[in-house]
Amino acid sequence: MTTPEEILEEEKKMRFLKTVVDLTAAVLRGGQISREEAVNLVRATKKKVLELFPEKEATYDLIYKPRFERVLKEFISNLNSLD
Repeated sequence: MTTPEEILEEEKKMRFLKTVVDLTAAVLRGGQISREEAVNLVRATKKKVLELFPEKEATYDLIYKPRFERVLKEFISNLNSLD
């Protein structure tokens, strides 16, 4: 049985996860970093997500990977339009 403390801890981790993912997307949309930094930021975000939820890589790939791929595509497109 799950304790109230475990539920609170899970909720805390989920809020932190949402913040990390949202901030990553916002930084990418801001376009103030290099392509390499953008890719590294997404990698670091994935690493942090899997630290929080080690057995959830399939969930990451299903939910967040497409989101980051879309935002990275927009980011790179915006970089190319500046050239």
